[in-house]
Amino acid sequence: MTQTALIVGAGDSLGAAIARRFAREGLHVVLSRRRGDLSGLVRDIEEAGGQATGMNSDARDEAAVQALVAEAEQIGPLAACIFNVGGNVKFPISDTTTRVYRKVWEMCALAGFLVGRTVADPMRQRGRGTILFTGASASLRGTAGFAAFSGGKQALRALAQSMARELGPEGLHVAHVIIDGMIDNPNTKALFPESFAQRGAEGVLRPDDIAEAYWQLHAQPCSAWTFEMDLRPFKEPW
Repeated sequence: MTQTALIVGAGDSLGAAIARRFAREGLHVVLSRRRGDLSGLVRDIEEAGGQATGMNSDARDEAAVQALVAEAEQIGPLAACIFNVGGNVKFPISDTTTRVYRKVWEMCALAGFLVGRTVADPMRQRGRGTILFTGASASLRGTAGFAAFSGGKQALRALAQSMARELGPEGLHVAHVIIDGMIDNPNTKALFPESFAQRGAEGVLRPDDIAEAYWQLHAQPCSAWTFEMDLRPFKEPW
């Protein structure tokens, strides 16, 4: 039976690149995002010889996550799940409303918990599986204007650490990937136009290169698992 890879947060940039990379290895990729048309990405993957299914789902909703994972398992046993939900917003602390903080926390932390816990159940029954969480610079350090995002991402990192220690002995590889730099996509260009322009084409992270690192994490032998990997372009300051 064909194995599946669930991509939660299958956006047009990194999520799409991860989906294409896993599909190239013969996994049926199940693409999920809260809203937006996934038919174009499904078509691209299928035209390249892969298999893909797209489903809109809100990762903050427990029932929706359970339904999504059940649907993925119906297609084939889950070999991998990549949690790639964003939430990167910038507000001065005085302008960070309770609504904003709660929404970002729900996207980064609560959704990560719901997805991670739900996919772990069928993986544990089989004694194998990979769960990868996308982190950010904010996972390690808070910066001015990003209190909500930093809080959510640091909570996600703690979740990944706890899950890795609990589930590793059961055969599940849980890893956290810190994207420490700007990703080459329209949202980053719009949010940080000056910094993006200063770095140049090779000073930002290319989605396909990040996706390759995710695949390598999934393919690692269990005698040498990586928990945390940080990725940054060579021009990015430490």
